[in-house]
Amino acid sequence: MSTEKIGWIGLGNMGIPMVKNLLKANYEVTVFNRTKEKEQELINLGAKSGANPQELIQNCDVVFTMLTNDDAVKEVFLSETGLLSKPETGKLIINMSTISPETSKFLAEISNKHQIEFLDAPVSGSVKPAQDGALIILVGGSTKNYERARPLLDILGKLSLLLGEIGVGSSAKLAINYFLALNIQGLAETVLFAEKNGVSRENMLTIVNEGACGNGITNIKTPSLLSNQYPAAFPLKLLHKDLNLAKEEGLNTPLFHPLFESFKQAKDNGLGEEDVMAIIKSL
Repeated sequence: MSTEKIGWIGLGNMGIPMVKNLLKANYEVTVFNRTKEKEQELINLGAKSGANPQELIQNCDVVFTMLTNDDAVKEVFLSETGLLSKPETGKLIINMSTISPETSKFLAEISNKHQIEFLDAPVSGSVKPAQDGALIILVGGSTKNYERARPLLDILGKLSLLLGEIGVGSSAKLAINYFLALNIQGLAETVLFAEKNGVSRENMLTIVNEGACGNGITNIKTPSLLSNQYPAAFPLKLLHKDLNLAKEEGLNTPLFHPLFESFKQAKDNGLGEEDVMAIIKSL
C-alpha cells in the first residue's frame, strides 16, 4: 500500500475510472460524491466513503477534485463542511476540474490562507484515456507541489506538464478544448457537405482518417458518426461551458464566434447530455 492517503471528490464519467487506476496502484482512496450511489462501485473495489469534503481533507494527505464547473468546485471548497472549513497544514489539493483561470487563482489564494497547498491540473482527454491512464495533465503551480503530485499524476496520465503558475493549467485546458471544438465542428460540416454531394459518410470518413487531415479525434468519433449514436464520452454541454469560459477570458478570433453560437444552439436544442459529436444533429 502506498503511503500517501488520497481523497477524491467527484465521480462522474472521468472520476470513476481515474479512481480505479489509483486503487490498482495500491493507494488508499477515500471518495465523496453528492450522489452516494456512484460511490458503490469503487467501495466494492476497496475505496472508503467519506461523509463530506472536510472529512477527506482531515484524513487524507492529497485530495483531488473532479467536478463539473466553477460553482461546484467553489461549493466543495467553501461550504461549512468544505475542504477549507479549517486549516490543515501539510495537505495538498489538486483540482482537475475545468474551471476559469481566475477561479483557480482564487482557490489557490484561499487554500494558502488555510495552510493548504494547491495545484491547478485539468486534463486533456475523455473517458477512454481516463480508463487507460493516458490523459494529458496540464499543471499550474509550484515545482515543489508538482513533484509531490507527480507519482499520482503518472498513474492518471501518460504525460503531465508543469506549464507555469496557478491558472496557466486552466488556460491551457481552455485552449485545447477550443481546438477540440474546431475539430468536431469541422468534421461534422465536412461529413454533411460530402453527403449532400453524393459522397457516403463511410467513404468521407475513410478519406479523412487515411489522409493528412486525420487525427486522434476524427478516428475516435468515426464509429459514432457511422452509427449515428452519440453516447456522452464528453457531454456537449460541458464543451459549450468551456467555450464560454474561453470567451470570458478574451478569446475573440474570427472562427470563435460562429463556433460558440453553433454549440450554444445545439445545447439549447436539447443535445447537451449527448456527446460533443452530436453537434452534427444540430447542424
